Amino acid sequence: MAKPPLILLVGPTAVGKTEIAIQLAEKINGEIVSADSRLFYRGMDIGTAKPRREEQARVHHHLIDIANPDEILSLAVFQQKAREAIADIHSRGKLPLLVGGTGQYVRAVTEGWKPPEVKPDSRMREKLEKVKRDKGEGWLYDRLRSLDPEAAEKIDPRNVRRTIRALEVILTTGRKFSEQRGQVDSPYHLITIGLTRPRPELYARIDERIESMFENGLLGEVKDLLAKGYSPDLPTMSAIGYRECVSVIEGKLSAGQAKVEMRRATRVFVRRQANWFKESDPNIKWFKVHDGIIDEIESFVRRTLPIESSAKRDNSTRK
Repeated sequence: MAKPPLILLVGPTAVGKTEIAIQLAEKINGEIVSADSRLFYRGMDIGTAKPRREEQARVHHHLIDIANPDEILSLAVFQQKAREAIADIHSRGKLPLLVGGTGQYVRAVTEGWKPPEVKPDSRMREKLEKVKRDKGEGWLYDRLRSLDPEAAEKIDPRNVRRTIRALEVILTTGRKFSEQRGQVDSPYHLITIGLTRPRPELYARIDERIESMFENGLLGEVKDLLAKGYSPDLPTMSAIGYRECVSVIEGKLSAGQAKVEMRRATRVFVRRQANWFKESDPNIKWFKVHDGIIDEIESFVRRTLPIESSAKRDNSTRK
């Protein structure tokens, strides 16, 4: 039995995935499933560069604004919701586009990737939390990097929750976290498209985006979240832009200093994204972003997937 098709669109933050995904979906009768973990949360719009309402109106988007900032969406829950959305898109004769830059969320859907099935160890977690309080978050991340460099490369140092979980699994089992990932064959006929830009151009776009975020009210967005009672210690509030704005609101940073910190953190994030999706990966068809790229990508997709025949089969099934 043929596997159902899934188009995967990946690339670093600020490369242009949002607009290219929308244009491609419009051309191939597709719908977009977000695999960017920052877009799940309501009220976190400006700092995540969430697609605007008018952009979402052009093409149906799934898994955006599906949780409140204090409702942390687990990998397993996301995997289930994403696969349900993809099945729904297929059932209506359309093509699903999985779009995002969060590597583990993408792999969870496309490869059945699952974190190690190790039950939480409350005692170990309490010890690690105490170490965090005594020695700081940086010490925990350095410890993970010394025990399992591969796992550390794919975890944001600011994501303390994931760092603690990885250390908990390592110290409980005596095995590297990166060696315990469950994986099965992809349930999809997967077409992976990568978007890239020269690094200086990408960094310039990042800088422009950060300036635009502040001009469009990022500080106000963070103030609103705090006013609604969301703690600055929530994992969601550690996302790039939100932690820095909290520091501005608390008087620890100036707006200018916050922008500098955001630029630095985003560059680190870009390098970490590259560890998930490498330009040397033969399973990814890379496109350098330029005018006219949509036509090139559409042509590639149509050569690779029998789009028209799929549509005909769907129409005949409906009759």
